Amino acid sequence: MKDLKTTESASWYVMRDLRRPNTKRPAYLQLQEAGVSVFTPMTNKMYVRQGVRHFVQVPVMLDLLFVHDTRAHLDHVLSRIALLQYRWQRGTYRQAITVPEADMQRFITAVTSTPAVSYYRPDEIIPSMYGRMIRIIGGPLDGFEVPLLKRRGTRNKRIIVQIDSFLTATVEVEPEYIQLL
Repeated sequence: MKDLKTTESASWYVMRDLRRPNTKRPAYLQLQEAGVSVFTPMTNKMYVRQGVRHFVQVPVMLDLLFVHDTRAHLDHVLSRIALLQYRWQRGTYRQAITVPEADMQRFITAVTSTPAVSYYRPDEIIPSMYGRMIRIIGGPLDGFEVPLLKRRGTRNKRIIVQIDSFLTATVEVEPEYIQLL
């Protein structure tokens, strides 16, 4: 099994979980138990049970997973998890969608750097919402060159970080870290 992992390089594969939303063991937990590196954007959701509020972390998009592993090892793991599958590129025959390593690391760093994250589908961010390009100097996002989010009536500065055609996130940034380009 280990020789399958070392012969090829690992990539970030985009996968979909076909389980019901209320399942007790979603695919991202099963993948973590199998020793596979998985990232799924999470958000806090409040449930009220018997008059008591409970906050639970749930995936933002229930069927979207980003998995970092080799294709051979993932194929072996997928043979044991029935309702998990690759997302395929349109117009190709069984070519799995991958995200470049640098883009994925940048997205994960931005999303995990602050609790004030908002997620959007790519079609929800329109071109008029893109503000000036900035560079972040210092802090956990040091070196990022990204656009600001333009929204009327907001005082907080937010940046736009995205994974093309899948998910867009806006992250709050302290004004003292911003350098206009």
